[in-house]
Amino acid sequence: MWYWLLKFVLVGPVLRLLGRPRVEGLHHVPADGPVIVAANHLAAIDSLYLALVLPRRITFLAKSQYFDEPGWRGRRNRWVMTATGQVRVDRTGGSASADALAAAAGILESGGVWGIHPEGTRSPDGQVYRGRTGVIRVAMRTGAPVVPVALTGTDRVNRRGRRLLRFGKVRIVFAPARHFEPIDRSAVRAATDDLMAELAMRSGRRYIDCYAATFRAESA
Repeated sequence: MWYWLLKFVLVGPVLRLLGRPRVEGLHHVPADGPVIVAANHLAAIDSLYLALVLPRRITFLAKSQYFDEPGWRGRRNRWVMTATGQVRVDRTGGSASADALAAAAGILESGGVWGIHPEGTRSPDGQVYRGRTGVIRVAMRTGAPVVPVALTGTDRVNRRGRRLLRFGKVRIVFAPARHFEPIDRSAVRAATDDLMAELAMRSGRRYIDCYAATFRAESA
């Protein structure tokens, strides 16, 4: 109930007013059955805009920090994550990564929509960076189609380091679904790179063949 209340009453109308989202290709998302929505990552509110424009409920894997943060901000984030049914995962690597992929597979095996930003973190400069291979591995494991989604303008509404949202113009482009058959490990990397290259092309950004987190650390 809270998911739809937030979408249509509490948060959604504000996002529409601020971003005036222009949506293209929404028909590429199946009306039912499992599907993976894979988008580039520009701003913290990217997932909110995806939830806003998709007619189906979308579930993301939320890092455990959102549930564990202390203080009023932590309580707020914990409530939002719980109310919208987001799945808590540990993203520290190792066995935690396998648990995260299993959680994603569970969403899809129940016929749901799994939303993911393959870059793993927000782009430091608006370009599209190398993706993590989990999205392709889960697609092969479950047989769920992958719908690439190019986001632009969310970083103007939600500027990095700014608490207040601003007016902007958000564009969300859903591309035709991709299907992935089980392939060898080296081909998984190539398939992920190809997916990210499409996101870069459709968003009008350059593709940078390194991880966003690595780029940020080297630029600090």
